[in-house]
Amino acid sequence: MSNVLTRLRSAARQTRAATAEAAGRTTRLSATTLASVWGNQLDEVVPSDPRFSDSAWTENAAAFALQQQYLINSHWFMELADAFETMVPDPRHRVRFWTRQYVDAMSPANLALTNPEAWREFVRTGGRNVAKGTAAFARDLRRGRITQVPQDAFVVGRDLAATPGRVVYRSPLIELIQYSPTTDTVAPVPLLVVAPWINKYYVMDLRPHNSLFKYLVDSGFTVFAISWKNPDAGILELDWDDYMDQGPLAARRVVSDITGCDRVNFLGYCLGGLMTQVTVAYLAAHGDKSANTATYLTTHQDFTDIGDIAVFLSRAGVRYAEWMMRASGGYLDGRRMSATFNMLRSNDLIWRYVVNDYLLGKDPPAIDLLYWNSDGTRIPGKVHSFLMREFFLGDKLRRSDELQIKETGIDLGRIEAPTYVVAADNDHIVPWRGAFQVRELQRGPVRFVLANGGHIAGIINPPADNKRSYLTDGGTTRDPDEWAENAVSQPGSWWGDWVAWLAGHSGDPIPPPPMGSDKHPPIAAAPGTYVLER
Repeated sequence: MSNVLTRLRSAARQTRAATAEAAGRTTRLSATTLASVWGNQLDEVVPSDPRFSDSAWTENAAAFALQQQYLINSHWFMELADAFETMVPDPRHRVRFWTRQYVDAMSPANLALTNPEAWREFVRTGGRNVAKGTAAFARDLRRGRITQVPQDAFVVGRDLAATPGRVVYRSPLIELIQYSPTTDTVAPVPLLVVAPWINKYYVMDLRPHNSLFKYLVDSGFTVFAISWKNPDAGILELDWDDYMDQGPLAARRVVSDITGCDRVNFLGYCLGGLMTQVTVAYLAAHGDKSANTATYLTTHQDFTDIGDIAVFLSRAGVRYAEWMMRASGGYLDGRRMSATFNMLRSNDLIWRYVVNDYLLGKDPPAIDLLYWNSDGTRIPGKVHSFLMREFFLGDKLRRSDELQIKETGIDLGRIEAPTYVVAADNDHIVPWRGAFQVRELQRGPVRFVLANGGHIAGIINPPADNKRSYLTDGGTTRDPDEWAENAVSQPGSWWGDWVAWLAGHSGDPIPPPPMGSDKHPPIAAAPGTYVLER
């Protein structure tokens, strides 16, 4: 009872403080708006954000007051959400998340009547922006999603996923691509990339200037990548065991046959990283030392800390998702997954395009990452249900042998292979402090790197762009915040640091292996056929 009363008093204090602050800000806004009538400068009461960066929001006192009052109210709503969470802690992320969705949706930038940019465009175009925006809205309504990038902006295999290579293996589940060497010598240990199956693999092979695959090939590595088939009726009965057996395990055998090397460097991204980690632990459980190294990019370790996606992963939410998958024929429609992830960054991935496409009547810019993001895949029901129940709800990965794969207990403590882990400090899908726990879970040496950026931008950050930064060498502490405080900040991309680490574990250079082998001859040019399936 005393705890309840303490929480109630704390919530009441937060509410009073938030309300008083909002009232004070509103008073200051009224004063600065009124003073502008006599020619005084309009001063921000609350710092603005990119939604209101256009001069139309500051040239007019009414528009300025509207956006500032909205920001004041937004802060107030979010403070109330925090106070409610103090009073009733069980909902955790849910109250704040849905309050944020409401606040973002209510922005005056999202409504034609209250957006001065839309009015200016109406005058400039003689109303053509309304006609074009209405047509865009009708088109997206038919397609069932917001257009983030023009459909004809890129061609996969020509503009994107264009690193030269050959498909050297095809099964009902995967195509395995071997990339053509560009150097006279290569590291003797090949690299096998395991992409997540909920997206297409080419996020790591976008345009040549930001392709991680091209960077690796040009750095002297023999690179193989798994391209998952977009699930259809022929593979919907496959489960997690099948995905591991017919995915990374089958690919590893092919890679070894082609290169003649019995060891492989693994690289996994997001859920591909999770599959990779389970695969390496499975190999270790059977005394198989073929995993030379493992690299995990933005990969969950601590499923008690899963960020905003916790909103959708309650037991009731999982049952609903399973019902949807059964109703859809055994898979989850990729558009639903995309819509879920878009909500995690609604201002950037939803409302930005509502304003640009529908209100202003403009075409969205051609951005390669967003084209990839919109090129979704279906998600097999059995595999997705296992992921949600065993990993996210059960949190079995961290507990020795509780997770059973192919009748084998998975224990990360058996992994002795040197490991390189990259997390991103602004990742809304894989919180970096949870990813940091890999250092405690595995037996072998772990190099942990904290990149600046989000789930995608923190990873796809080529050195040539000279953007962002990353943290390394924060010591042996188990406290992630203490590690970050002691870590060394390095400018630019982490790619160079990783390649140097990888080369140090991969032996002296040798001539490149052939493209394919007698047993696995090349059967098609990269990027293959599976990546083109809709």
